[in-house]
Amino acid sequence: MEFRRVVVTGLGTINPIGNNIAEYWENLKNGVSGSDMITHFDASKFKTRFACEVKNFDPKDHFDRKEARKLDLYAQYALVAVKEAMADSNLDLEAEDLTKAGVIWGSGIGGIKTFLDEVTGYANGDGTPRFSPFFIPKMISDIAAGHISMKYGFQGPNYGTVSACASSSHAMIDALNYIRLGKADLFITGGSEAAINEAGLGGFSSMQAISSNNDECKTASRPFCKTRDGFVMGEGGGCLILEEYEHAKARGAKIYAELVGGGMSGDAYHITATHPEGRGAINAMKMALSDANISPEEIDYVNVHGTSTPVGDIPETRALKTVFGEHVYEMNISSTKSMTGHLLGAAGSVEAIACILAMNNELVPPTINHREKDPEIDEKLNLTLHKAQKREIRAALSNTFGFGGHNASVIFKSFTK
Repeated sequence: MEFRRVVVTGLGTINPIGNNIAEYWENLKNGVSGSDMITHFDASKFKTRFACEVKNFDPKDHFDRKEARKLDLYAQYALVAVKEAMADSNLDLEAEDLTKAGVIWGSGIGGIKTFLDEVTGYANGDGTPRFSPFFIPKMISDIAAGHISMKYGFQGPNYGTVSACASSSHAMIDALNYIRLGKADLFITGGSEAAINEAGLGGFSSMQAISSNNDECKTASRPFCKTRDGFVMGEGGGCLILEEYEHAKARGAKIYAELVGGGMSGDAYHITATHPEGRGAINAMKMALSDANISPEEIDYVNVHGTSTPVGDIPETRALKTVFGEHVYEMNISSTKSMTGHLLGAAGSVEAIACILAMNNELVPPTINHREKDPEIDEKLNLTLHKAQKREIRAALSNTFGFGGHNASVIFKSFTK
């Protein structure tokens, strides 16, 4: 069976270093950190008091009061990112068969702020239940996909993916396969997350998963650096419009890149830790290469999961060496989490966008904040430290790995007719 080709025709984002695609790329290429002290709530009693928050976001700028009441922050970020991507795609919805247009949207946690607010309100009350009728539909992780489909009238496949930090990569892979198989012509896909609140920060902190380097918070996200002490929480969303190539061609759409493959695997190892030899990462990357029908030597850039955790970064570099062999030294590797922080379920979409922008601008975004070599990480790897590097990118691979051992890799190629 010959698969249909799938291309990217629209991009949108809101994240800690950019409230739109242009701002995101400008800060990515210049190595700007999105980390700072937390403003969303009083974190003064927390061990970690900083994060990568979205800046200058006011729901009133995007939603009327009635609409905002129905939307958790994670869903608001979703709709903002989608709005930009839809405008960018220049789709004429009146000309589309909307039964062939779907939405698959990822979120690892969903409406945790809504859950926190509702339960706190009840706990602080007199025991009388006064829960909002919007409590459950604001909280559930699939509701962003529902809101997106209702806003744009998309009646094709519609659901949410939940696989921790791999959630939005799984969403993109599912959308890719539905289009390939002729089950749909186009998708709104991606992911969003908004977990920078007392519960989110407290939970990750108690696991000792996040950095507590408050004194140097702006440079605390340090992938591959010997001094790294955990990831920095991020938030926001990223959206990609995926279309079947002939469909995009027929309407004269601009095409950013071609999504050519995806790989998914399970570590079957630990609830939070990556397999020490990168077993699941190896399998996901190999599957993605096979699915894309390209050789390892065709990959020029890998946007790694690279979270800046002491145990996580080492297995991923080992996995890269296993999959790519000697070619690993010819590739550029970088972790844009050094700038955005870790967007959890939204990470895959925002980092996929970074790959596409890098490809279109022939510029690899850097890994910032690196200070000291880790003897466990091969110093011959080109980790694109400190500054962006110019190069032609024929194909780029993006990795996302989640708690529970969920692994996903996606591959984008430079578009050719």
